[in-house]
Amino acid sequence: MTTPLRIGFIPLVDAAALIVAVDKGFAAAEGLEIELVREVSWSNVRDKLNIGLFDAAHLLAPVAIASSLGLGHVKVPIAAPFNLGINGNAITVSPALHAALMEQVDGDRFDPMATAKALAKVVAIRRNAGADPLTFGMTFPFSTHNYQLRFWMAAAGVDPDEDVRLVVLPPPFMVDSLKSGHVDAFCVGAPWNSVAVDLGIGHILHFSSDILVRAAEKVLAVRQVWADKNPDVVASLVRAAAEAAAFIEHPENRTEAARILAQPERIGVDAEVIQRTLDGRLKISPDGTVRESDRYLLVGREGAGRPDPVQAAWLYAQMVRWGQTPLTPDGVKTAMAVFRPDLYDAALGRRQPTEAPAPFGAFAGPAFNPDNIPGHLEAFEVGRWKA
Repeated sequence: MTTPLRIGFIPLVDAAALIVAVDKGFAAAEGLEIELVREVSWSNVRDKLNIGLFDAAHLLAPVAIASSLGLGHVKVPIAAPFNLGINGNAITVSPALHAALMEQVDGDRFDPMATAKALAKVVAIRRNAGADPLTFGMTFPFSTHNYQLRFWMAAAGVDPDEDVRLVVLPPPFMVDSLKSGHVDAFCVGAPWNSVAVDLGIGHILHFSSDILVRAAEKVLAVRQVWADKNPDVVASLVRAAAEAAAFIEHPENRTEAARILAQPERIGVDAEVIQRTLDGRLKISPDGTVRESDRYLLVGREGAGRPDPVQAAWLYAQMVRWGQTPLTPDGVKTAMAVFRPDLYDAALGRRQPTEAPAPFGAFAGPAFNPDNIPGHLEAFEVGRWKA
């Protein structure tokens, strides 16, 4: 007997564990008959999950938290028993903005503080010249992309709500928006940064792992009520995703995984671009410059699949910092309860690790302590939060 499921996803490489679980038969081996539904926007995925048109979804980690808090939409508590990706985003800028930043940068161009200070100079030059503010695309108000852009800019005193424009664009539309000049830069997940570089219209300025060494990105999300009613199905889903993630992380499987992900009904870009992402070897400029990083995207290695409630607390703190929600004890508790390592451990028959991977590693600010979010926020000069 098989269990039919409908699962929504966005065409991004960090949907890999879900896609490979279905297309390599790991889900079928768990008794799951999964229909993967490709969507364009995160609001579509969220809404269809929340009203029950999807049983589960590839979802932005902050959207799962916002849904559970009732921010920006109806309140639907979400459980995330599996983390689909750690890191995986990048900031890509137009050739014109790249040239302007490189003209002003003082120091290592891969140092996010150096480029943030360069951005502050470019913003000031444009303001003095009467030019329009720079426009940055990001995928959703409740997104890692939004918070990573803001964290980077604000570290050098650039106010993301006053000094630049941040606009929401679905991930597959980022490249065309940069090409048409509607945005000067964007932050998005793979493979869309690489697509812009390959087309000669963008330079990858930073990997998100330059800003935060280890940050939760996408989760496998289910409604809490559904999870409570279907614990065995949730466990089967987690096991299938974990098997797929382990498969993807073996270097000898990367070519096959990239081919699976490249299919038109899945991500729909060249397999070679996807394999570069999985290998952490990305072309960052149209001239062919390549940058390698073993931190670019973690799908299964280094415990990436196990949800970490401290990551949820950090995302909640960003919502507070940028005025999306007030800081409350119940808010912190609700946010952390979205990430469910207990369900992950139960599904895989594993005990809680004695040492969790060190989270964040932010390039600026103090170490994050979920028990002292006010102290963390007070360390930053730019933000919308007031004690």
